[in-house]
Amino acid sequence: MRALAYGVTVMIGIGALWVLSGTQRSGSVLPVTDSIRPLEAEVAMQPDNPATTRMLAQAYLDALQPGLARVLLESAPGRARADVRTRHILARALLDLGRADLALPVEVGVVNDCQPRASDALAPGCDSVLFASAVRRTSIMREMVAVGVTDVLAHPEASLIAYENATREARVRLE
Repeated sequence: MRALAYGVTVMIGIGALWVLSGTQRSGSVLPVTDSIRPLEAEVAMQPDNPATTRMLAQAYLDALQPGLARVLLESAPGRARADVRTRHILARALLDLGRADLALPVEVGVVNDCQPRASDALAPGCDSVLFASAVRRTSIMREMVAVGVTDVLAHPEASLIAYENATREARVRLE
């Protein structure tokens, strides 16, 4: 009986040391970076600011965390979520997550919202780089979805075929 009491005491002591050592804590999802924490604090203070939301989402993408970028962008308040550049980054996050089928309509919306108007000027909030990127990405994703590829990494051969089909034709606009 005495041996049992000593054994229980030793096990409780080992358990207490283990809990205090911190080895049971899970590791951080993100690599430790000095750039993400201030951005997270800024977004928490100004959640409706599209610029800070975009910067944080891009930082998540750079840290190879497209899921965090998607959650951030899809749960952003109205003004930040409706921003054209924010939706362009959301399409990239969805594409990085292997969801070309979901990214395509988002990117098509960006292209439609940036279309040149009657004055041949791009819509407010758009520039030529954003518009060209959205058009290019849309054509590639259309081909991917057409050949049945949603995840580029899961189907690299079919993705390459879709990419080649989408980039085969060059269009030049002369003025």
